[in-house]
Amino acid sequence: MPPEETKIREPLVERYTAERCHVSEWWNDDGDEAVSLARVRVEPGVSTELHRLLHTTERYLILSGRGCMETGDRVREMGPGDVEVIAAEESQRITNIGNDWLVLLAVCTPRFSGPNYEAVAEPES
Repeated sequence: MPPEETKIREPLVERYTAERCHVSEWWNDDGDEAVSLARVRVEPGVSTELHRLLHTTERYLILSGRGCMETGDRVREMGPGDVEVIAAEESQRITNIGNDWLVLLAVCTPRFSGPNYEAVAEPES
């Protein structure tokens, strides 16, 4: 017996963002406030915009490539299989330090919402 309601999803669309990365939202649904999932791709040599998410914890799971993750006052290199948990309101950015695309999954709880994204001014040297 088929389910009572089958939800037809639009094909996944990747978009280039002001954050300087390519994002394909795999799950971000108004009916599920608990979580969202996106695939993020960063070109070699590119750093994403320094930013933070208000009221949202984010987890990066590296699928391929090499990155240098800056979270708050911590810096660490990451590769396939590595996970970084980014607390709500914590500044963050990742730099692709490899020769190939850096590809990661971004899991947000509660789900990602545009108004919760906030660019962070670069610290003065």
